[in-house]
Amino acid sequence: MSTLSRYIFRQAAVTTVMIVFSLTSLVWIALALRQLNLVTAQGQDALAFIKITLLGLPGLMTVIAPVALLIAAIQLLNRLSADSELIVMTAAGAKVWAPARPLLFLAVLVSLVVLLFNFIVMPWANRELRDAIVAVRTDLITQVIQPGRFTSPERGLTFHVRDRAPSGELLGLVLNDARDAKQTTTFLADRARIVKQGGETFMLMQNGHILRRAAPGEPTQIIVFESYGVDLAHFEARAEQRGLRPRERYLSELLNPDPADVATPRARNLIIEEIHERLSSPLYPLTFVLIAVAMLGQARTTRQGRGQALILAFVLATAARVAGLTVNNMISINPSAIPLVYAIPIGAALMAAMHAGAGMRPRRTNTPWARLGRAIEEITDRIRERWSAQREPERRRPAARTHGMGASGR
Repeated sequence: MSTLSRYIFRQAAVTTVMIVFSLTSLVWIALALRQLNLVTAQGQDALAFIKITLLGLPGLMTVIAPVALLIAAIQLLNRLSADSELIVMTAAGAKVWAPARPLLFLAVLVSLVVLLFNFIVMPWANRELRDAIVAVRTDLITQVIQPGRFTSPERGLTFHVRDRAPSGELLGLVLNDARDAKQTTTFLADRARIVKQGGETFMLMQNGHILRRAAPGEPTQIIVFESYGVDLAHFEARAEQRGLRPRERYLSELLNPDPADVATPRARNLIIEEIHERLSSPLYPLTFVLIAVAMLGQARTTRQGRGQALILAFVLATAARVAGLTVNNMISINPSAIPLVYAIPIGAALMAAMHAGAGMRPRRTNTPWARLGRAIEEITDRIRERWSAQREPERRRPAARTHGMGASGR
Protein backbone atom coordinates (compact mmCIF):
# COMPACT_ATOMS: atom_id res chain seq x y z
CA MET A 1 0.00 0.00 0.00
CA SER A 2 1.00 3.59 -0.53
CA THR A 3 1.29 6.03 2.34
CA LEU A 4 -2.15 7.42 1.55
CA SER A 5 -3.73 3.96 1.42
CA ARG A 6 -2.11 2.92 4.69
CA TYR A 7 -3.38 6.09 6.34
CA ILE A 8 -6.97 5.52 5.19
CA PHE A 9 -6.85 1.79 5.98
CA ARG A 10 -5.50 2.40 9.47
CA GLN A 11 -8.13 5.01 10.26
CA ALA A 12 -10.96 2.84 8.93
CA ALA A 13 -9.72 -0.34 10.62
CA VAL A 14 -9.35 1.28 14.03
CA THR A 15 -12.79 2.87 13.77
CA THR A 16 -14.35 -0.43 12.66
CA VAL A 17 -12.83 -2.33 15.58
CA MET A 18 -14.04 0.31 18.05
CA ILE A 19 -17.56 0.25 16.61
CA VAL A 20 -17.62 -3.57 16.65
CA PHE A 21 -16.58 -3.51 20.29
CA SER A 22 -19.23 -0.88 21.14
CA LEU A 23 -22.07 -2.63 19.30
CA THR A 24 -21.06 -6.00 20.71
CA SER A 25 -21.07 -4.55 24.23
CA LEU A 26 -24.57 -3.17 23.71
CA VAL A 27 -25.81 -6.49 22.36
CA TRP A 28 -24.17 -8.36 25.24
CA ILE A 29 -25.88 -6.09 27.78
CA ALA A 30 -29.23 -6.79 26.11
CA LEU A 31 -28.58 -10.53 26.20
CA ALA A 32 -27.40 -10.32 29.81
CA LEU A 33 -30.59 -8.57 30.89
CA ARG A 34 -32.66 -11.26 29.19
CA GLN A 35 -30.71 -14.06 30.90
CA LEU A 36 -30.54 -12.40 34.31
CA ASN A 37 -32.95 -14.97 35.73
CA LEU A 38 -30.15 -17.54 35.47
CA VAL A 39 -28.66 -15.96 38.58
CA THR A 40 -31.72 -14.56 40.31
CA ALA A 41 -34.20 -17.41 39.79
CA GLN A 42 -32.24 -20.51 38.80
CA GLY A 43 -29.25 -20.17 41.09
CA GLN A 44 -26.53 -20.28 38.45
CA ASP A 45 -23.14 -18.81 39.23
CA ALA A 46 -21.51 -15.90 37.43
CA LEU A 47 -19.38 -18.13 35.19
CA ALA A 48 -22.42 -19.93 33.77
CA PHE A 49 -24.17 -16.60 33.29
CA ILE A 50 -21.21 -15.09 31.39
CA LYS A 51 -20.74 -18.24 29.32
CA ILE A 52 -24.35 -18.36 28.14
CA THR A 53 -24.50 -14.66 27.31
CA LEU A 54 -21.18 -14.68 25.43
CA LEU A 55 -22.11 -17.75 23.39
CA GLY A 56 -25.04 -15.83 21.97
CA LEU A 57 -22.80 -13.19 20.37
CA PRO A 58 -21.16 -15.09 17.46
CA GLY A 59 -24.54 -15.60 15.81
CA LEU A 60 -24.97 -11.81 15.67
CA MET A 61 -21.42 -11.02 14.59
CA THR A 62 -22.30 -11.56 10.92
CA VAL A 63 -24.66 -8.60 11.21
CA ILE A 64 -22.61 -6.45 13.60
CA ALA A 65 -19.33 -6.51 11.63
CA PRO A 66 -20.73 -5.26 8.26
CA VAL A 67 -22.75 -2.56 10.01
CA ALA A 68 -19.65 -1.44 11.91
CA LEU A 69 -17.71 -1.27 8.64
CA LEU A 70 -20.49 0.80 7.05
CA ILE A 71 -20.50 3.30 9.92
CA ALA A 72 -16.69 3.50 9.87
CA ALA A 73 -16.58 4.10 6.10
CA ILE A 74 -19.25 6.80 6.26
CA GLN A 75 -17.54 8.50 9.20
CA LEU A 76 -14.11 8.39 7.56
CA LEU A 77 -15.23 9.69 4.16
CA ASN A 78 -17.29 12.42 5.78
CA ARG A 79 -14.29 13.52 7.88
CA LEU A 80 -11.95 13.46 4.88
CA SER A 81 -14.39 15.65 3.00
CA ALA A 82 -15.02 18.02 5.94
CA ASP A 83 -11.27 18.51 6.46
CA SER A 84 -10.80 19.07 2.70
CA GLU A 85 -8.47 16.08 2.56
CA LEU A 86 -10.29 14.64 -0.44
CA ILE A 87 -9.81 17.94 -2.28
CA VAL A 88 -6.12 17.97 -1.42
CA MET A 89 -5.76 14.35 -2.59
CA THR A 90 -7.39 15.18 -5.91
CA ALA A 91 -5.32 18.32 -6.35
CA ALA A 92 -2.13 16.37 -5.57
CA GLY A 93 -2.84 14.00 -8.43
CA ALA A 94 -4.26 11.05 -6.52
CA LYS A 95 -6.46 8.78 -8.57
CA VAL A 96 -10.18 9.04 -8.05
CA TRP A 97 -10.39 5.50 -6.59
CA ALA A 98 -7.48 6.03 -4.20
CA PRO A 99 -9.67 6.56 -1.08
CA ALA A 100 -11.85 3.58 -2.02
CA ARG A 101 -9.12 0.95 -2.45
CA PRO A 102 -8.08 0.63 1.22
CA LEU A 103 -11.74 0.57 2.23
CA LEU A 104 -12.43 -2.22 -0.24
CA PHE A 105 -9.42 -4.14 1.07
CA LEU A 106 -10.79 -3.76 4.60
CA ALA A 107 -14.18 -4.94 3.34
CA VAL A 108 -12.53 -8.11 1.97
CA LEU A 109 -11.01 -8.78 5.40
CA VAL A 110 -14.38 -8.26 7.10
CA SER A 111 -15.98 -10.64 4.58
CA LEU A 112 -13.39 -13.30 5.45
CA VAL A 113 -14.16 -12.82 9.15
CA VAL A 114 -17.88 -13.20 8.42
CA LEU A 115 -17.16 -16.41 6.50
CA LEU A 116 -15.13 -17.73 9.42
CA PHE A 117 -17.96 -16.99 11.86
CA ASN A 118 -20.61 -18.38 9.51
CA PHE A 119 -19.05 -21.78 8.95
CA ILE A 120 -16.95 -22.43 12.05
CA VAL A 121 -17.49 -20.13 15.03
CA MET A 122 -21.26 -19.73 14.90
CA PRO A 123 -22.17 -23.46 14.65
CA TRP A 124 -19.75 -24.27 17.48
CA ALA A 125 -21.10 -21.44 19.67
CA ASN A 126 -24.73 -22.42 19.02
CA ARG A 127 -24.01 -26.04 19.96
CA GLU A 128 -22.24 -24.97 23.14
CA LEU A 129 -25.10 -22.61 23.95
CA ARG A 130 -27.65 -25.37 23.47
CA ASP A 131 -25.73 -27.72 25.75
CA ALA A 132 -25.36 -25.02 28.40
CA ILE A 133 -29.07 -24.21 28.36
CA VAL A 134 -30.00 -27.88 28.56
CA ALA A 135 -27.61 -28.31 31.50
CA VAL A 136 -29.24 -25.39 33.29
CA ARG A 137 -32.75 -26.69 32.70
CA THR A 138 -31.87 -30.20 33.85
CA ASP A 139 -29.59 -29.23 36.74
CA LEU A 140 -31.71 -30.32 39.67
CA ILE A 141 -29.25 -29.11 42.30
CA THR A 142 -29.59 -25.44 41.33
CA GLN A 143 -33.38 -25.82 41.42
CA VAL A 144 -33.50 -27.51 44.84
CA ILE A 145 -31.30 -25.09 46.75
CA GLN A 146 -33.72 -22.19 46.32
CA PRO A 147 -35.17 -21.80 49.85
CA GLY A 148 -38.84 -21.07 50.29
CA ARG A 149 -39.85 -21.96 46.74
CA PHE A 150 -41.81 -24.83 45.24
CA THR A 151 -39.86 -25.96 42.20
CA SER A 152 -41.07 -28.36 39.51
CA PRO A 153 -38.28 -29.47 37.15
CA GLU A 154 -40.90 -31.42 35.25
CA ARG A 155 -44.57 -32.27 35.50
CA GLY A 156 -45.39 -34.39 38.56
CA LEU A 157 -42.13 -33.65 40.39
CA THR A 158 -42.03 -30.97 43.11
CA PHE A 159 -39.29 -29.85 45.51
CA HIS A 160 -39.43 -27.50 48.47
CA VAL A 161 -36.70 -26.45 50.93
CA ARG A 162 -37.47 -24.37 53.99
CA ASP A 163 -33.98 -22.95 54.38
CA ARG A 164 -30.35 -23.53 53.57
CA ALA A 165 -27.69 -23.63 56.29
CA PRO A 166 -24.34 -21.84 55.90
CA SER A 167 -22.70 -25.27 55.61
CA GLY A 168 -24.81 -26.04 52.55
CA GLU A 169 -27.28 -28.37 54.24
CA LEU A 170 -30.90 -28.20 53.10
CA LEU A 171 -33.35 -27.79 55.99
CA GLY A 172 -36.98 -28.91 55.86
CA LEU A 173 -36.91 -30.84 52.59
CA VAL A 174 -40.10 -31.94 50.82
CA LEU A 175 -39.84 -34.02 47.66
CA ASN A 176 -43.01 -35.22 45.95
CA ASP A 177 -42.74 -37.60 42.99
CA ALA A 178 -46.06 -38.19 41.20
CA ARG A 179 -44.72 -38.92 37.74
CA ASP A 180 -45.78 -42.55 37.98
CA ALA A 181 -49.57 -42.83 37.79
CA LYS A 182 -49.46 -46.13 39.74
CA GLN A 183 -47.55 -44.79 42.73
CA THR A 184 -46.91 -41.47 44.42
CA THR A 185 -43.90 -41.07 46.69
CA THR A 186 -43.21 -38.20 49.08
CA PHE A 187 -39.95 -37.68 50.96
CA LEU A 188 -39.90 -35.58 54.14
CA ALA A 189 -36.56 -34.89 55.84
CA ASP A 190 -35.31 -32.54 58.53
CA ARG A 191 -31.94 -32.18 56.83
CA ALA A 192 -30.40 -33.14 53.51
CA ARG A 193 -27.16 -32.51 51.71
CA ILE A 194 -25.89 -32.98 48.19
CA VAL A 195 -23.05 -35.44 47.72
CA LYS A 196 -21.14 -35.82 44.46
CA GLN A 197 -19.23 -39.02 43.87
CA GLY A 198 -17.55 -39.64 40.55
CA GLY A 199 -19.96 -38.59 37.84
CA GLU A 200 -23.07 -39.17 39.95
CA THR A 201 -24.93 -36.92 42.37
CA PHE A 202 -26.80 -38.14 45.44
CA MET A 203 -29.06 -36.51 48.00
CA LEU A 204 -28.42 -37.84 51.50
CA MET A 205 -31.46 -37.22 53.74
CA GLN A 206 -31.53 -37.54 57.54
CA ASN A 207 -34.36 -37.95 60.07
CA GLY A 208 -37.35 -38.20 57.83
CA HIS A 209 -40.26 -40.18 56.44
CA ILE A 210 -41.21 -41.73 53.12
CA LEU A 211 -44.92 -41.71 52.22
CA ARG A 212 -46.02 -44.08 49.46
CA ARG A 213 -49.50 -44.39 48.05
CA ALA A 214 -50.20 -46.96 45.35
CA ALA A 215 -53.60 -45.68 44.23
CA PRO A 216 -56.30 -43.25 45.40
CA GLY A 217 -58.30 -44.69 48.28
CA GLU A 218 -55.64 -47.18 49.35
CA PRO A 219 -53.75 -46.78 52.64
CA THR A 220 -50.52 -44.84 52.61
CA GLN A 221 -47.30 -46.61 53.52
CA ILE A 222 -45.11 -44.69 55.96
CA ILE A 223 -41.41 -45.50 56.30
CA VAL A 224 -39.32 -43.83 58.96
CA PHE A 225 -35.60 -43.46 58.38
CA GLU A 226 -32.59 -41.91 60.05
CA SER A 227 -30.51 -41.75 56.90
CA TYR A 228 -31.61 -42.36 53.33
CA GLY A 229 -29.90 -41.60 50.02
CA VAL A 230 -31.42 -41.16 46.57
CA ASP A 231 -29.78 -40.80 43.19
CA LEU A 232 -30.73 -37.39 41.78
CA ALA A 233 -30.40 -38.76 38.26
CA HIS A 234 -33.85 -40.30 38.76
CA PHE A 235 -35.34 -36.86 39.39
CA GLU A 236 -33.58 -34.76 36.79
CA ALA A 237 -35.71 -33.37 34.02
CA ARG A 238 -35.16 -35.20 30.80
CA ALA A 239 -34.11 -32.88 28.03
CA GLU A 240 -36.13 -33.28 24.88
CA GLN A 241 -33.97 -34.86 22.22
CA ARG A 242 -34.22 -32.98 18.97
CA GLY A 243 -32.13 -32.84 15.86
CA LEU A 244 -29.68 -30.08 15.25
CA ARG A 245 -31.15 -26.80 14.15
CA PRO A 246 -29.85 -25.31 10.86
CA ARG A 247 -27.77 -22.67 12.67
CA GLU A 248 -26.11 -25.41 14.75
CA ARG A 249 -24.86 -27.33 11.73
CA TYR A 250 -21.51 -27.12 10.03
CA LEU A 251 -21.32 -26.80 6.27
CA SER A 252 -20.83 -30.53 5.72
CA GLU A 253 -23.94 -31.25 7.80
CA LEU A 254 -25.94 -28.70 5.84
CA LEU A 255 -24.89 -30.15 2.50
CA ASN A 256 -25.43 -33.77 3.60
CA PRO A 257 -28.23 -33.76 6.19
CA ASP A 258 -29.71 -36.87 7.69
CA PRO A 259 -32.75 -38.00 5.67
CA ALA A 260 -34.83 -37.88 8.85
CA ASP A 261 -33.98 -34.20 9.28
CA VAL A 262 -35.31 -33.26 5.81
CA ALA A 263 -38.36 -35.50 5.80
CA THR A 264 -40.67 -32.53 5.18
CA PRO A 265 -40.37 -29.78 2.53
CA ARG A 266 -40.36 -27.18 5.30
CA ALA A 267 -37.34 -28.72 7.03
CA ARG A 268 -35.50 -29.09 3.73
CA ASN A 269 -36.17 -25.45 2.79
CA LEU A 270 -34.92 -24.25 6.18
CA ILE A 271 -31.57 -25.93 5.58
CA ILE A 272 -31.39 -24.46 2.07
CA GLU A 273 -32.20 -21.05 3.54
CA GLU A 274 -29.36 -21.35 6.07
CA ILE A 275 -26.85 -22.35 3.38
CA HIS A 276 -27.60 -19.35 1.17
CA GLU A 277 -27.71 -16.94 4.13
CA ARG A 278 -24.19 -17.98 5.12
CA LEU A 279 -22.93 -17.69 1.55
CA SER A 280 -24.57 -14.33 0.79
CA SER A 281 -23.87 -12.42 4.01
CA PRO A 282 -20.11 -11.99 3.24
CA LEU A 283 -21.10 -9.96 0.15
CA TYR A 284 -22.57 -7.11 2.20
CA PRO A 285 -19.31 -5.59 3.52
CA LEU A 286 -18.24 -4.90 -0.08
CA THR A 287 -21.70 -3.59 -0.93
CA PHE A 288 -21.74 -1.26 2.08
CA VAL A 289 -18.32 0.20 1.26
CA LEU A 290 -19.26 0.82 -2.38
CA ILE A 291 -22.47 2.56 -1.32
CA ALA A 292 -20.52 4.77 1.11
CA VAL A 293 -17.96 5.60 -1.58
CA ALA A 294 -20.67 6.36 -4.14
CA MET A 295 -22.41 8.80 -1.79
CA LEU A 296 -19.45 10.37 0.00
CA GLY A 297 -16.33 9.52 -1.99
CA GLN A 298 -16.36 12.66 -4.13
CA ALA A 299 -14.45 15.77 -3.13
CA ARG A 300 -16.92 18.41 -1.94
CA THR A 301 -16.50 22.04 -1.03
CA THR A 302 -17.69 23.48 2.26
CA ARG A 303 -20.72 24.94 0.49
CA GLN A 304 -21.92 21.55 -0.67
CA GLY A 305 -24.00 19.84 1.98
CA ARG A 306 -22.90 16.38 3.09
CA GLY A 307 -25.73 15.62 5.49
CA GLN A 308 -28.12 14.37 2.84
CA ALA A 309 -25.47 12.17 1.24
CA LEU A 310 -24.52 10.74 4.64
CA ILE A 311 -28.11 9.87 5.52
CA LEU A 312 -28.78 8.50 2.04
CA ALA A 313 -25.76 6.19 2.23
CA PHE A 314 -26.91 4.71 5.53
CA VAL A 315 -30.53 4.36 4.33
CA LEU A 316 -29.55 2.65 1.07
CA ALA A 317 -27.23 0.21 2.84
CA THR A 318 -29.85 -0.59 5.46
CA ALA A 319 -32.50 -1.08 2.77
CA ALA A 320 -30.24 -3.49 0.88
CA ARG A 321 -29.57 -5.56 4.02
CA VAL A 322 -33.22 -5.64 5.08
CA ALA A 323 -34.25 -6.65 1.56
CA GLY A 324 -31.66 -9.43 1.62
CA LEU A 325 -32.91 -10.77 4.95
CA THR A 326 -36.52 -10.59 3.76
CA VAL A 327 -35.81 -12.48 0.56
CA ASN A 328 -33.73 -15.04 2.45
CA ASN A 329 -36.64 -15.73 4.80
CA MET A 330 -38.84 -16.32 1.75
CA ILE A 331 -36.74 -19.32 0.73
CA SER A 332 -38.37 -21.48 3.40
CA ILE A 333 -41.69 -20.87 1.63
CA ASN A 334 -40.62 -20.45 -1.98
CA PRO A 335 -37.13 -21.73 -2.98
CA SER A 336 -37.38 -19.90 -6.30
CA ALA A 337 -36.31 -16.74 -4.42
CA ILE A 338 -32.74 -18.07 -4.10
CA PRO A 339 -31.31 -15.96 -7.00
CA LEU A 340 -32.59 -12.79 -5.36
CA VAL A 341 -30.50 -13.52 -2.26
CA TYR A 342 -27.37 -12.89 -4.33
CA ALA A 343 -28.87 -10.43 -6.81
CA ILE A 344 -29.62 -7.84 -4.11
CA PRO A 345 -26.07 -7.35 -2.71
CA ILE A 346 -24.36 -7.83 -6.08
CA GLY A 347 -26.81 -5.53 -7.89
CA ALA A 348 -26.54 -2.85 -5.20
CA ALA A 349 -22.74 -3.07 -5.34
CA LEU A 350 -22.66 -2.75 -9.14
CA MET A 351 -25.01 0.25 -9.16
CA ALA A 352 -23.01 1.92 -6.41
CA ALA A 353 -19.76 1.30 -8.31
CA MET A 354 -21.25 2.75 -11.50
CA HIS A 355 -22.52 5.79 -9.64
CA ALA A 356 -19.18 6.27 -7.91
CA GLY A 357 -17.28 5.96 -11.19
CA ALA A 358 -19.57 8.41 -12.95
CA GLY A 359 -19.34 10.92 -10.11
CA MET A 360 -15.58 10.66 -9.76
CA ARG A 361 -14.85 10.78 -13.49
CA PRO A 362 -13.69 14.29 -14.49
CA ARG A 363 -16.12 15.96 -16.84
CA ARG A 364 -14.87 17.05 -20.23
CA THR A 365 -15.95 20.58 -21.11
CA ASN A 366 -15.10 20.52 -24.81
CA THR A 367 -17.46 17.78 -25.92
CA PRO A 368 -20.50 18.52 -28.12
CA TRP A 369 -22.83 17.54 -25.29
CA ALA A 370 -21.05 19.92 -22.91
CA ARG A 371 -21.26 22.79 -25.43
CA LEU A 372 -24.93 22.03 -26.03
CA GLY A 373 -25.56 22.10 -22.30
CA ARG A 374 -23.84 25.48 -21.92
CA ALA A 375 -25.83 26.87 -24.83
CA ILE A 376 -29.11 25.72 -23.27
CA GLU A 377 -28.10 27.28 -19.94
CA GLU A 378 -27.26 30.60 -21.66
CA ILE A 379 -30.57 30.65 -23.51
CA THR A 380 -32.44 29.87 -20.30
CA ASP A 381 -30.64 32.66 -18.43
CA ARG A 382 -31.45 35.22 -21.15
CA ILE A 383 -35.11 34.27 -21.18
CA ARG A 384 -35.24 34.58 -17.41
CA GLU A 385 -33.57 38.03 -17.52
CA ARG A 386 -35.97 39.33 -20.16
CA TRP A 387 -38.96 37.99 -18.28
CA SER A 388 -37.78 39.70 -15.11
CA ALA A 389 -37.23 42.98 -16.97
CA GLN A 390 -40.78 42.92 -18.36
CA ARG A 391 -42.31 42.16 -14.98
CA GLU A 392 -40.44 44.96 -13.19
CA PRO A 393 -42.55 47.94 -14.59
CA GLU A 394 -45.78 46.12 -13.81
CA ARG A 395 -44.69 45.72 -10.20
CA ARG A 396 -43.99 49.46 -9.87
CA ARG A 397 -47.27 50.79 -11.39
CA PRO A 398 -49.63 49.95 -8.49
CA ALA A 399 -47.28 51.67 -6.09
CA ALA A 400 -47.26 54.87 -8.20
CA ARG A 401 -51.07 54.97 -8.51
CA THR A 402 -51.52 54.52 -4.81
CA HIS A 403 -49.10 57.36 -4.14
CA GLY A 404 -50.96 59.69 -6.53
CA MET A 405 -54.34 59.00 -4.99
CA GLY A 406 -52.95 59.64 -1.55
CA ALA A 407 -51.57 63.05 -2.71
CA SER A 408 -54.84 64.17 -4.30
CA GLY A 409 -56.78 63.16 -1.19
CA ARG A 410 -54.72 65.50 0.92
